[in-house]
Amino acid sequence: MAPKVKKTSASEYVPARVRVELTPGESVRVARELQAMTQTELAAASGIPQGTISSIESGRARLGAERAEKLARALKVHPAVLLWPNWDVDSQSQRAAGQATG
Repeated sequence: MAPKVKKTSASEYVPARVRVELTPGESVRVARELQAMTQTELAAASGIPQGTISSIESGRARLGAERAEKLARALKVHPAVLLWPNWDVDSQSQRAAGQATG
């Protein structure tokens, strides 16, 4: 007989704590490594030179919206994942609501 699995409602979930803050360049590296891609493969897929990708990942070059779009397309992620890796939807929504009312 299979063990019983307790159903959990969405209200019972607790958001995970942020353990590491990532820079946009680090988010590119993490997304690339999760796709098992080399910088050379990402360069070919995105049209961005490998040296530029290296500079972005190491923080020597700015990511920017245009590059984020190209890299996101190649990595199959939303550009926001790369540009704002530490975005907290709940706190940003509360902050925006407070500014709108206050």
